[in-house]
Amino acid sequence: MGRMPRLLLTAIFATAFATAANADLSTNAEHALLMDAGSGQVLWQKDGFVSMPPASMSKLMTIELLFQRMKDSRVKLTDTFPVSERAWRTQGSKSFVMVGSRIPVQDLIRGVVIQSGNDACIVIAEALGGTVEGFVAMMNKRAKELGLAKSHFVNPDGLPDPPGQLMSAYDLAKLSRHLVRDYPAYYHFFGEKSFVWGGITQPNRNLVLDKLPGADGLKTGHTDESGYGVTASAVRNGQRFILVLNGLRYPAGTNDWFAERYRADEAARILELAFREFRQYKLFGPNDIVGQAKTYQGEKETVPLKLGTPLAITMQVDSRAGMKVSLKYDGPVKAPIMKGQQIGTLKVTAPDFPGVEVPVYAAEEVDRAGFFSRVFSGVGRLIFGAKKS
Repeated sequence: MGRMPRLLLTAIFATAFATAANADLSTNAEHALLMDAGSGQVLWQKDGFVSMPPASMSKLMTIELLFQRMKDSRVKLTDTFPVSERAWRTQGSKSFVMVGSRIPVQDLIRGVVIQSGNDACIVIAEALGGTVEGFVAMMNKRAKELGLAKSHFVNPDGLPDPPGQLMSAYDLAKLSRHLVRDYPAYYHFFGEKSFVWGGITQPNRNLVLDKLPGADGLKTGHTDESGYGVTASAVRNGQRFILVLNGLRYPAGTNDWFAERYRADEAARILELAFREFRQYKLFGPNDIVGQAKTYQGEKETVPLKLGTPLAITMQVDSRAGMKVSLKYDGPVKAPIMKGQQIGTLKVTAPDFPGVEVPVYAAEEVDRAGFFSRVFSGVGRLIFGAKKS
């Protein structure tokens, strides 16, 4: 006996007035992605799921492994790590660590986050992994655990030699969200605007901190291969956005001072637009009934459906008028049906919105009907099918 066609229940949330044109989110960056940090929802992207060289933004993974060990008390802020000759000789942006010395962990964190010190990354890598190569293996293992599907690490600092360091803008945003949510005791390091080391005050290279109210992280990056990039986060009134830009390029000979400020201006511009144009709309609580699914051979004709978690959607204000919520399932659903059994999906769509789809579950059990009820149900379906043909 064949199954009935997929059923569609649609509730339309709309208003009587016309929808205005949405804000124009655009950038000259080759890769970009804007994420709602609360839900992890991607709000806008431009080649945001494509692997790219992340330069020093990949230092966020080095810091994540250190924060993980601090959180479970394997490492303390007051611990000191030794500086090897390999760390001391590391080129590029430096924290100016001295060979043979020992550096407190809290200073190494600041050296990586504020100064973007490649040498500080090597100190951390050798302390946690035994060798740089051992630490790189830890980075790749941890990336898989965190679901960073487009990431591959060959060093702890993001330098282009050896080649092959790759992350996507989405992976960087996802990693940043993890750092915000899972390490609240240590996240403040990303918002510190300066650091005194060796008697010299080093300013944070993330100039978004100075240009955007509410900005509190995370990391910049630049190599010739990657272009200029930034992973930035800001929070206002409890709403946090994470923005990743990479591949901002300028004509040869452009002053680094100009490029770094334009990078910050571009990130601040997009995040300011996000705070003005995006709102979160709460749709359903975890116990709200979102619809009914028809049953087959069940003691009840329908089974109520609910979500596993609360559902709140972030979208542009102008998209709200065209929001549609659709419940989809293959039905009728054959009994017995267990409470908590996934029945279908709930999909939210709107103009200029990428859409969100979440699973729906049976809110209660539905046992099989008695023998005669099942017989009559089968006969009714045969008659119904004959009339339709």
